[in-house]
Amino acid sequence: MAWTKLDHAPFGFGAFKIGRNTQTKYPQGYELPDDKSTERLLHQVLDLGIGYIDTAPAYGISEERIGRFISHRQDEYVLSTKVGETFIDGKSVYDYSESAVRLSVGRSLDRLKTDQLDLVLVHSNRQDVAVLAETDVVPTLHALRDEGLIDAIGFSGYSQEAFSLALPWADAIMVEYHLENRAAEAVIANAAEKKIAVIVKKGLASGKLDPAESIEFVLSNAGVTSLVVGGLNIEHLQTNLDVANRLRRPTTTQPRQK
Repeated sequence: MAWTKLDHAPFGFGAFKIGRNTQTKYPQGYELPDDKSTERLLHQVLDLGIGYIDTAPAYGISEERIGRFISHRQDEYVLSTKVGETFIDGKSVYDYSESAVRLSVGRSLDRLKTDQLDLVLVHSNRQDVAVLAETDVVPTLHALRDEGLIDAIGFSGYSQEAFSLALPWADAIMVEYHLENRAAEAVIANAAEKKIAVIVKKGLASGKLDPAESIEFVLSNAGVTSLVVGGLNIEHLQTNLDVANRLRRPTTTQPRQK
C-alpha cells in the first residue's frame, strides 16, 4: 500500500538552517537564529500551511528546536528525520549499525517529543550502495517500523544503483533533482510507478538557482511528491509556497494520523 501522508504537502520546509551553520554547502554563510527567532519562524511556517518539515540528527540542534517549539502542533505537519549521520565536533560521523540506528531513533523520538516518527530516511554517505547492501540499517528500520516507532521508512542517497536497491522496500525516497542535475529522472519515474513517495532535496541547487523557475521545474514532474526548501526568511518561503501552490493546487492539508 502506498504511503500517502505527503500527498497533500507538495512543498516542505527543510530545517537545516535552524540547527547548523558550519560545514555547509550554501554559497553564503548565515548566522544561526536564536531561540526566539527560531520559534517564531517555525510557527510562521505552519501558519502558512506548509504541512511537511524535514530534519535530521546531522542538522545540529534542529530536531531539538522542532520538538521544543512546535511539538504541540504535531497534527498540522508530516515530519521526516534520518539515521546514519550525526554531526559531532564540526564533522559528520557515519554509523549504520543496528545499535547506532536504534540509538538515533530513540534520540529523535525524545528530541521531537513524539511517540512515533512519520518518516525515517537512511542518511547515506557517498558509499551508498555499500550502506544498503553491507550494513544493518535496512533490516533495523524494518524492525523499528514493525515495533510501531516509525510509520514509514526510506532512503536519501546519491547513486542510481543505490536507489534501485531501495525501491523494493522503501515507502519514500529523497533525491537531488534540479535544472542542472536531471540524473534522477528515471528513478523518479520508477518510484512513482511503484507508488513510492518522491521527495526532492536541493531543488534550488543549495540556493544557486532562481527559485520560481526551479520550483516550477521540479513540481512539473508528476512523479515528484514533495519539494523541500530551506531558508530563514519567511517572506521568501511564502513566495516559494505560492509558486508551488499554483502548480499543484493542493487540497487543504489533512491532519496527521497517528
